[in-house]
Amino acid sequence: MRDIVNAICDEEDIKAVSFVGSNMARFCVGLNAYFVFYAVQSNMGAKNHAIVMPDANIDATINALVAAGFGAAGQRCMALSTVVFVGDSKPWLNRLVQSAKALKVNSGTEPDADLGPVISKQSKERIHRLIQSGVESGAELVLDGRNIVVPGYENGNFVGPTILAGVRPDMECYKEEIFGPVLICMEVSEANFFTSSVSLYRYGNGGSIFTTAGAAARKFQTEIECGQVGINVPIPVPLPFFSFTGNKASFAGDLNFYGKAGVSFYTQMKTVTQQWKDLPDGSGISLAMPTSQ
Repeated sequence: MRDIVNAICDEEDIKAVSFVGSNMARFCVGLNAYFVFYAVQSNMGAKNHAIVMPDANIDATINALVAAGFGAAGQRCMALSTVVFVGDSKPWLNRLVQSAKALKVNSGTEPDADLGPVISKQSKERIHRLIQSGVESGAELVLDGRNIVVPGYENGNFVGPTILAGVRPDMECYKEEIFGPVLICMEVSEANFFTSSVSLYRYGNGGSIFTTAGAAARKFQTEIECGQVGINVPIPVPLPFFSFTGNKASFAGDLNFYGKAGVSFYTQMKTVTQQWKDLPDGSGISLAMPTSQ
């Protein structure tokens, strides 16, 4: 990777670097690019949270959590990976497991597949390792998708829907972006729902709240420390004419992707000052700024 980055940064015709990838790769890109005075924008890691309030609509919320957590096998930067249940999580977990079990894992070319494989053998091994680290740290594996076998694709890189409950902020499975079909679940008291790890976490791509209470939604959208906020929306990706506004460790640069900021990033500004008046003979030389005359 370093060789590729160095080649890009040594190319005089390249004036800007727009990058999406891991935080480690971003430091390599960023240090090289800034050294040669490129414009740089980087979208990096994420650990998107959903706060589930006790008053949330059960059916709509469960459908949203399953779709956002397991769609595309969890392999998208805005995938929902952490669910924070406010109050008792057991009723929610039972429904969540039932819905996740109903998903069909198969080749992505099969029309009835809900989840396809993860991108590589290395990715599968990393996902398995992070699941196991959660178990060894004391999390409860309420749904294990590691041993799934798809007929006809016995050697495929498949991981089924997986749910870890009782996760704590100090666990590796919480700290790392898993980038697979794994939902990690936490439980907090109603009095502390906003001071939970969602505001303290180093990434700041997206966060959502599920509630029927306008006051809770308003507090969340005003005070949450992430760039993209969803209210009863599990993946709050903006339409292209709005900027993709991840922050904290999820973004580096001066101008965000998409929207006006995205256009500005790819634009070299130019200012033209013109004057078309005739000066009378013998008027002498004025030392004032031309725009002041």
